[in-house]
Amino acid sequence: MTTPNTETQESPWHSCSINAALTRQRTASEGLSNQEAAERLASGGPNLIQQAQGRSWYKRLFDQFNNILMLILIAAAIASLLLGHVLDAAAIVGVVVIIALIGFLQEGKAEKSLQSIRNMLSPQANVLRDGQRSTVPAESLVPGDIVLIESGDRVPADLRLIETRRFCTDEAALTGESVPVEKQTSPAAADADLADRSSMAYASTMVVQGTAKGLVVATGSHSEIGKISELLRGVEQLKTPLLRQLDRAGRLLAFFILGAAGLTALLGAVIHGQPAAQMFMAAVALAVAAIPQGLPAIVTIGLALGVQSMAKQNAIIRRLPAVDTLGSISAIFSDKTGTLTRNEMTAQAIWLANTRYAIDGIGFEPEGNFYQLDADGNRQKDHTSADEDAALSYFLRVATLCNDAELVHKEDLFSIQGDPTEGALIVAAEKAGIDVQPLRKDHPRLDAIPFESEHKYMATVHTIDEKRRVLIKGAPDRLLEMCSQVRDESGTSPLENSVWEERIDVLSSRGLRVLAVAEVLATSEQPLEHETLQQGLTLLGIIGLLDPPREEAIEAVEQCLAAGIRPVMITGDHAATAKAIAKQLGFSQTERAVTGREIESMSDAELEDIIVEVDVFARASPEHKLRLVKAMQARGGVCAMTGDGVNDGPALKRADVGVAMGIQGTEAAKEAAEMVLADDNFATIVKAIKEGRKVYDNIRKTITFILPTNGGQGLAIMLAVLAGSTLPITPLQALWVNMVVAITLGLALAFEHGEADLMERQPRDPNAALLDMFLLWRVIFVSILLLAGVFGIFSWLLAQGESIALARSGAVNMLVTGTAAYLINSRFLIASTCSLNGIFGSRPVWCAIGLVMLLQMAFTYLPFMQLIFASEGLRIIHWLAILVASLAIYLIIEIEKVLLRRRG
Repeated sequence: MTTPNTETQESPWHSCSINAALTRQRTASEGLSNQEAAERLASGGPNLIQQAQGRSWYKRLFDQFNNILMLILIAAAIASLLLGHVLDAAAIVGVVVIIALIGFLQEGKAEKSLQSIRNMLSPQANVLRDGQRSTVPAESLVPGDIVLIESGDRVPADLRLIETRRFCTDEAALTGESVPVEKQTSPAAADADLADRSSMAYASTMVVQGTAKGLVVATGSHSEIGKISELLRGVEQLKTPLLRQLDRAGRLLAFFILGAAGLTALLGAVIHGQPAAQMFMAAVALAVAAIPQGLPAIVTIGLALGVQSMAKQNAIIRRLPAVDTLGSISAIFSDKTGTLTRNEMTAQAIWLANTRYAIDGIGFEPEGNFYQLDADGNRQKDHTSADEDAALSYFLRVATLCNDAELVHKEDLFSIQGDPTEGALIVAAEKAGIDVQPLRKDHPRLDAIPFESEHKYMATVHTIDEKRRVLIKGAPDRLLEMCSQVRDESGTSPLENSVWEERIDVLSSRGLRVLAVAEVLATSEQPLEHETLQQGLTLLGIIGLLDPPREEAIEAVEQCLAAGIRPVMITGDHAATAKAIAKQLGFSQTERAVTGREIESMSDAELEDIIVEVDVFARASPEHKLRLVKAMQARGGVCAMTGDGVNDGPALKRADVGVAMGIQGTEAAKEAAEMVLADDNFATIVKAIKEGRKVYDNIRKTITFILPTNGGQGLAIMLAVLAGSTLPITPLQALWVNMVVAITLGLALAFEHGEADLMERQPRDPNAALLDMFLLWRVIFVSILLLAGVFGIFSWLLAQGESIALARSGAVNMLVTGTAAYLINSRFLIASTCSLNGIFGSRPVWCAIGLVMLLQMAFTYLPFMQLIFASEGLRIIHWLAILVASLAIYLIIEIEKVLLRRRG
């Protein structure tokens, strides 16, 4: 099999005629067959561009040392070496290397994770295969495919355009052109510059208006974008606001640690007359003891675990800062259709000028009957075919022709290819006995205006009854403005707006989404323009569509309200429809729905007042979303905003967390968002918020756990120097403790499940300090308890006549064992752990405790470890004393929690 040439020696693709391009690619207008496409894919390879390389491994490794705390340790190692303390210097370097390796390996894992996320977000493409429209991964496109694209899509490959309707693309990334470029099908000059090739649409450019059909002429590295290495994207940086905050805290901590170490050494030399070299080593000991070397790596691991957990729950985080922000979300602005509802539109009612119909059947299967109703809504007559009512038949035929959706029947399952709202109209027509494909073939589309949110309608041109007609469907309030008459049995009669507005309200109050259908005779064969459709249309009728709420969304709304998070619905539907659905979902403030027109008439100050009182915004456009986000943020809210269209981009970027739809969303929306929902489900947003709260909670627990270990060591060394007594812990031993705690106990809390009341708390203040007064108190309190335990065991062993080496071994084991006991306390910062679940409810915690105790056995009893760390074996009585002291620390902290709960 020979793949068609993408690099031709003949005239350039942009200067070829359509027929010549199709011939050269050996493609018919109905597209390739699936077999032919598979053969071409196997021969030519996937439609992928080589990603830009991330940081090289050695640069990523050296970056681990670009940290002031690590630099202090390296300086301490060099100084120790110069003073002849070779073993101390080697141990310090060893610990620094181990901690650096942890960060190095984790960043490599995180970069791979981000790459996998990019793959999850790879765009889809609509193609014609075997004459049928289908959706395939963009990477499976091959030269010769026929691709269908529309507003909001990213062009998936280089295309020779063969059909366009008001089609414009944004080529700024490729050509630098700052305004959208209008495209058409006529060949361009052979020597035309890239920006002037109007017959082409290029891979990675964005469609900003209209629809088009194009022939794939180049994929992957053969595309124009594939040839420009400057546009290859680099790996997303991992530095989040939380990590930057930790860097600042690290610099401040380093300042105090160095100051305390220097002052302690100076006072020791002055007060007790100790040698300068000895005091320098004491200062080194204090510095290495107090520095939490493993903290940045542990925090990064916590964030990465959160991202991976969210991805498993269909919430794909594109930018890591969103993990920090999710815990602070106080409002979720959500689209209705498909996010809060099932996105399974079903036609339930059709109201014509003088007749009303109910339709049964749910879903996309074209099984169901029509029932004519009287004015009171009582069933009057059953219909099995639309032919029994000419007006009904004509209404459904117009709704079918002014429509881009297709009903697909595959393996006994019916599905919709295209917009579900349009699909519901196709299903209704099939239920009425209308054969859609022959109808469309008999009345081909001559021109069209695709649906755009700012116009709220779609229009197509067809020849019906030998007359050129413009068929329109769209928002009923918009079409009522454009119509002057209504079609009835006598022909037409003047349109009474108030009558139809009342009918729309009745259907909307039932939770139905209402569409209107109209027509007008085309006055000429000139291209269809918006300006010619603003008045004089004939209304054919309205149709009510049901999209029931998701059961999981109802539960998620309840969770939001309990967590102090306001769900706010933004929809293009009628206000009555939106309120009815909001009430079914359990929204708290649904008595009033503000419309898009009301938003436009409000000042920013008025909108800020109303934003806290209203949960439903109807007939709202993407442009209104941006104002709503700004209004909520002006009132101090932290908000998430959902979106799926190209026009949602500004609101998604402005929101604290932009949330794009992974299924229905355009590539433009995904690019602007921090998070993508793989299932387009509102409940997934709530799950992500819960996960974000859990991640931040676990990071706070980890920091609150790690710092007292360093604080206890540092205070012990400082107190010993100031008292002129022997150091209870040497610099090497302090490094050992820091290392084993960081790689065992420190990691355990990152795997904690969320606490039971996680979604009963109010949202976190994003401006709140990472270490608030409570956590600072806890760090100081536990540091003092560990200090007392360390000095108590050390002094007791010395008083028993034991050697300095054994006393220090006891002090180190007391510090590690006391820290292990505090790890159990740290599972819940305020709640009690004095229960089976509190003590034994975390397998990672006990695995970490078991591992650290094995390491401590090696530290205490293995001869080579005794040689390196100057340790000595402990006896059973010593271990019993250490266990009693550790249990006392655990119980004292639990008593402190009781007192805090009583105060709170």
